[in-house]
Amino acid sequence: MKLDPSDISRIIEMAWEDRTPFDAIDATYGLNQNQVEDLMRDNLKKTSYVVWRKRAQGRKTKHVGLREFGKVGRHHSYDQHKHRK
Repeated sequence: MKLDPSDISRIIEMAWEDRTPFDAIDATYGLNQNQVEDLMRDNLKKTSYVVWRKRAQGRKTKHVGLREFGKVGRHHSYDQHKHRK
């Protein structure tokens, strides 16, 4: 699968987000956890990859099956859809 730079950027952003599970990345872009790890390794500096990997490893929110609070849909900020003056 050929990903354009904007897709790669979005995948990296989703991977850094604590509450975005790998399953959501798989559903959106067709990349499983191992493929996301490879993409991160290829596109981040080594130290950034190591920091991300430590952060994501074992984090319950990155794995839908480990979540204690059940399946959560897409998150929206509390003021995301409010009209601004």
